[in-house]
Amino acid sequence: MDIKEYYSVNPKHVDELFLLQSELVKLQMHISREKLRLAIIFEGRDTAGKGAAIARFTQFLNPQHYQAVALGKPTKRERGQWYFQRYIKRLPNAGEMVFFDRSWYNRAVVEPVMGFCTTKQYDLFIKQVNPFENMLIEDGIKLVKFWFSIDSQGQKSRIEKRLNSPLERWKVSPVDLAAQDKWEDFTKYKEAMFHNAHSDNSPWIIVRGAKREEMRIQAMRYILSLYDYEGKSSEVLAPSSDAIIQFDKSTLSL
Repeated sequence: MDIKEYYSVNPKHVDELFLLQSELVKLQMHISREKLRLAIIFEGRDTAGKGAAIARFTQFLNPQHYQAVALGKPTKRERGQWYFQRYIKRLPNAGEMVFFDRSWYNRAVVEPVMGFCTTKQYDLFIKQVNPFENMLIEDGIKLVKFWFSIDSQGQKSRIEKRLNSPLERWKVSPVDLAAQDKWEDFTKYKEAMFHNAHSDNSPWIIVRGAKREEMRIQAMRYILSLYDYEGKSSEVLAPSSDAIIQFDKSTLSL
């Protein structure tokens, strides 16, 4: 088999991508067989590569046993519900993996920066988010929270590239356009989120790297490191400690 036919990426990544995606298929079969539940949150600044990372994770998975969730702005009906309610409906069923392209953490960063929620709503979210996640974990859901890191110049370049591309212009939202002007505001709320919504049960995992494909590879390695499953390859490396960092007070501004 010529595995290069599956990929249009830097050749140096082809062999490891094939290995890791093959292992993700094994992991999916294990989760399905054992009736486990895995929810992975992909958060980060705009253009950090969250959606592309999910696409790489799910590229060869069985679509019957996973969901990729990217919710739009809440409807009028949803705005009258408990904030977490519309996300609860998307949590994994037994034997399922769910990938959240943004999540309930919209209320921790994007909404307060952009004025989409009140101070009271934000404060209530901060009060409730840890108990909410603890309930999920106590009920048996494995919850992984990724923050994909990007610097200001990298974000600026990616936004400009999308604006100049007829195929990617649709990706640029009003929030994207405000991202540079409000960089420091996003930083303030991001750091508050890390402090207030990080725990031993539900840590924030920061994914860093100069190249997006390398960041995706490190995130895959991290997920695979959480499980033992039948046929797991000894060739799967542990994630790099330079690329995958569990939040603590020394990791501010990542």
